[in-house]
This record gives sequence, structure tokens and C-alpha cells, in this order.
Amino acid sequence: MLHDFINWILATVHGWGYTGIFFLMALESTVLPVPSELVLIPAGYLAHQGEMNFWLIMLASTVGSLAGASLNYVVAMWVGRPFLERWGRYFFVRPALLHKTDAFFLKHGAVSTFTGRLIPGIRHLISIPAGLTRMNPGTFALYTCLGAGLWSLILTLFGYFLGGNEALIREYQHLITAGVAAFVALVIGGYWWWNRRRQA
Repeated sequence: MLHDFINWILATVHGWGYTGIFFLMALESTVLPVPSELVLIPAGYLAHQGEMNFWLIMLASTVGSLAGASLNYVVAMWVGRPFLERWGRYFFVRPALLHKTDAFFLKHGAVSTFTGRLIPGIRHLISIPAGLTRMNPGTFALYTCLGAGLWSLILTLFGYFLGGNEALIREYQHLITAGVAAFVALVIGGYWWWNRRRQA
């Protein structure tokens, strides 16, 4: 079944082109398990072959990611928030915890949304707390696009330069993950230092 699912993703990228990239990246930004690596690395390789335009891949991917994340955001805000306010105490989400989360996202929502888009496993979920805490929609959209755009750029470039060599992809894919994790750590560390300096 997994093999068929992977083949479906690859066929969608090849057959649907930019529309397929938009659709798959929108799905990846909800709670559905669509690996963005299987979407953008082949797309990057097609760009290298001259069959697709690099920047249109980036546009379709980033806008698709924003569309999927916005769906999570809206559902969390209009359904999840009222549910937690009324029934959250039965799920160990008391009003005090909800208020603390609100305060955290009010203060740190931008950097959380940006870095969250770069972390596997969190990338497609970070829009849920943003919606629950009613993060400013414009700020949410901006930092979602920045994070999703950077992630798309990394994977598309990876496919552009190595997409024809599966052995090299397997060899270097873990380095991408490690490099992105280091970048996220630097961003969070710099943000923490900047906040400390500002409050001093």
C-alpha cells in the first residue's frame, strides 16, 4: 500500500505538473501524511531536465503549503477553540493553560510558525496552535510562506542537483535534515538572545 501511495505521489507530480504540486503540498500542510520530499525532489529534477520551471515549482509549493496550513488554522480557530473553551477541562486543557498558550503565541507566534515549518513532524501541525490562539492572520500567512518557501527551496534545489542519482539522495538526505535542524537551532538561539537583550 505504501509503495502504491508513493507511486501515486510521483505520478501526480509528473502528470498534474504545477497543479499537482499545489495539491500535494496543500495536503502535506494539513494532517495528511504526504512527504514533501517525494513531491519536490522529483519536481526539482524535472526543472533540471527543462521540463518544469524552477520558480513556478516554488510558487506552487509555497502557495499550496499556505492553503493547507490556512485550512488547519481556520478549523482550529472556528471549531477547535470553541470546543476547548467549553470541553477542554475534560481533556486536561483548562482555561489557565489555554490563556498561557495564547500569551506565548502572542509573543512568539512569528518565530514559532517560521521554525515549525522547517521541522519534520511539526511542519504540518504548527498551524493548529496558531489557529487555536487566534494568531494574527497576516502574521501567520507571512511566516508560513517564509518557512514553507525556504523548505521548498531546499528540497527543490536538492532535486535539481541530485535528483537523477538516487544513491546520492539516500546518502545526503540525512545531511539536509541535520542542516535544517542546525539552522532552526540558530534561529531560536538568536531569537532568545535578541529577546534577552531587548528586556535587559
